[in-house]
Amino acid sequence: MNEQNEIDEVLSKVESFLLFQKELEVPIYLEKISDEAQTKFDSSFIDKQLSVFDEPFLKANDLIKLDALINSCQKCSLGKSRIKFVFGVGDRDADIVMVGEAPGADEDAQGEPFVGRAGKLLNELLREIGLEREEVYICNILKCRPPGNRDPLPEEVEKCEPYLLKQFSLLKPKIIVALGRIAGNTLLKSRETLSNLRREVYNYYGIPLFVTFHPAAILRNPNWKSNILDDLKKMKNYYDELVGY
Repeated sequence: MNEQNEIDEVLSKVESFLLFQKELEVPIYLEKISDEAQTKFDSSFIDKQLSVFDEPFLKANDLIKLDALINSCQKCSLGKSRIKFVFGVGDRDADIVMVGEAPGADEDAQGEPFVGRAGKLLNELLREIGLEREEVYICNILKCRPPGNRDPLPEEVEKCEPYLLKQFSLLKPKIIVALGRIAGNTLLKSRETLSNLRREVYNYYGIPLFVTFHPAAILRNPNWKSNILDDLKKMKNYYDELVGY
């Protein structure tokens, strides 16, 4: 078999796999949203993903009930080391959801995401694009702080991500913004650089997903502030077009 035939065979297998995924109505990660993308998003893909679980939290019909059902979680070791469970904060009818990877020390102490220096910077950045913190919803993939602010472990993500998916199902956001490389790669099940992740708008269970810097990275390197602002302005412009502003 020559090289071209091998390539054709691989492409044929990839095409067959994608068609099979489509028939199963499984979201395909790292799919660029087209210019003709639909403007109304529902939670059906997420609900289907959650249907494999059989846990009480799935019966929650609002965020307050969901918080009450999961905030005593002990599924992983972080439940024993945390000070406070960090559920999320913001407008429960928000169209835009900002997602980090995990709480830090300030968040662990106060039980609210993005309340330290990075949180204050996020508030400033939102104002620069015409939004207030109270107009969006802010949360993390993990609800408990990893010791020493280390990266989330795969087994921690496995236990905690269904909670995030249920939050998305209840919020029904029009746009998700992943703050940082780790959050972006975790949601998209990828292993890309931040530079690559920032280039596209992704289809995450039918919801447009943007990836940008974590505000903490801007505190370490203020020269990147213009880059995160560019990303957030692109997201806001996309949102304005989506809702017809």
